[in-house]
Amino acid sequence: MPTANQTLDEILNLAAAHFKVPREKLNADDDFFKALGVDSLQTLDLLTRLEHHFHVELPDYELQGVTDFRTLAGRIQARL
Repeated sequence: MPTANQTLDEILNLAAAHFKVPREKLNADDDFFKALGVDSLQTLDLLTRLEHHFHVELPDYELQGVTDFRTLAGRIQARL
């Protein structure tokens, strides 16, 4: 099982690649809507990709209010 930091790093790498944003511009505590310049529909697409990548299912209630990469990584890590 990956560590929390490894999970976070994978999320940042996947998000950067998916939205063609330089990885070095993304930080763990960034609001992903602002950092990636995406809307809620694009974020749902990313979440679906992350669920497939990590082989987890993230219930909607666990994602309400989550806007930063670190919190998202914590929710994914809890499901691994």
